[in-house]
Amino acid sequence: MRFVLVVYIALLSIWILPRQVWMDQLGRVSLLSGILFVMLGLGADSAPPLVQPRTPPPAMMGLPNLPVSLEGYSYLIMKLGPLKFTRKDLSVASTAACLTFTIFQSASLCLATTTPEQLAFALRWFMLPLRCIGVPVAEITLTLFLSLRFINLVFDEVRGVALGIVSHGINWEQLTIMETIDSKHTVLPFYLPRETRIEKGVRGGRMGSGFFIAV
Repeated sequence: MRFVLVVYIALLSIWILPRQVWMDQLGRVSLLSGILFVMLGLGADSAPPLVQPRTPPPAMMGLPNLPVSLEGYSYLIMKLGPLKFTRKDLSVASTAACLTFTIFQSASLCLATTTPEQLAFALRWFMLPLRCIGVPVAEITLTLFLSLRFINLVFDEVRGVALGIVSHGINWEQLTIMETIDSKHTVLPFYLPRETRIEKGVRGGRMGSGFFIAV
């Protein structure tokens, strides 16, 4: 079932998102999930147990050994030197990799196809029953809405600064460490005041709506 969900989200991303976007996103998320799969697959059951079993072997108690499976069942799937890949490793690694892919790609797909207003409205609709126990639903919804708006503005500013740097034709690979630090110190004074103005605008919008921010 988890593999079907991963394939469904991947096909949905290919169908909805532009080609350059889904190729970059699916590549990065698949790489992260693949690394996690390999690490858990070779490490979940490879470590020797710290506690040794106290039960003596069946031969010492006069019992026959367990019969060998007639259907070719093997708990060990693959062995690479001291590392081994077992059925438990396969289950743990596939579950973690599929869950990671689903969480990251579904969140990215949701943010790319849903406006902040719709996300805030959906969150408010689901949290309305919590008002009976005193949960500040309106404040949480407004915080989410302003956060999503603020993230978009920050990305726009970063994109503008990056385009400005690229337009100067700076070759970062040929710069020394001190030259890179000096160039970043030159860019930051232009970038930070803009972010401060955006943050003040968000704070003013929230306080104007009747919600006060504790500092």
